[in-house]
Amino acid sequence: MYMTQEQCTHRNNVQSSEKPHVYKVGIYGWRKRCLYFFVLLLMILILVNLALTIWILKVMNFTIDGMGNLRITEKGLKLEGDSEFLQPLYAKEIQSRPGSPLLLQSSKNVSINILNGKNQLVTQLIAGSSGVRARGKMLEVKSSTGKLLFSADDQEVVVGAERLRVTGRLLDQTLHYNQKSTRIQILAEAGDIQATCRSDLRLESKDGEINLDARRIRLLRLPEGKASPSGTTSRQTVYEVCVCPNGKLFLSQAGKGSTCQISNNVCL
Repeated sequence: MYMTQEQCTHRNNVQSSEKPHVYKVGIYGWRKRCLYFFVLLLMILILVNLALTIWILKVMNFTIDGMGNLRITEKGLKLEGDSEFLQPLYAKEIQSRPGSPLLLQSSKNVSINILNGKNQLVTQLIAGSSGVRARGKMLEVKSSTGKLLFSADDQEVVVGAERLRVTGRLLDQTLHYNQKSTRIQILAEAGDIQATCRSDLRLESKDGEINLDARRIRLLRLPEGKASPSGTTSRQTVYEVCVCPNGKLFLSQAGKGSTCQISNNVCL
């Protein structure tokens, strides 16, 4: 098809009379303002977060070696000063600084548990407000030189110290420890038993009797009762052991009958 010259001229005139369309690229108006607002808010949050991070690092004393009182060393963790644990602490070994004591403080109690390979409790030490309780197969107390001072297990209690001093009511404590039997036996198979006190030594049996079973019983320095107030001397060498109502012992010159009643001036 061929177009005439007039048709081409008419088409060119029509295209030149139309205005060109311009398409704008970008964000304008309220969308642009919202974008700038969110960008500004994001920058403020980044600056606040950075400031808080620096403040936390400063307060917690973060360093390359650790944080606060906690330091990371080649041997493990090192704590300096007072530290508080809110959850259970698992450690292989806990030591204090050389020359400084190790203090464990708790608002309730301090418990030390020893478990076996089957995760069963075998030894336990609890220090609380009600007292100290220990649980285990055996308890041993040794001196700094390794000498055994005290040991206890299910079979026996051994006291290895050269001197044993007990204050308080020993019998009550012994009866409370041995609830299956109310009999107390003190036995020395390889030596003597000596009881020495500063004031009074008292043997008392409320429901039974006191037996002194030995080849020889010696009562030294007993006072001697007087049979008559005149104080006449006698060569009598045989005496009778008398007992006052208050339990006091004294000697009275032996006669055909008992002379305890006539020479009981010691009981006064």
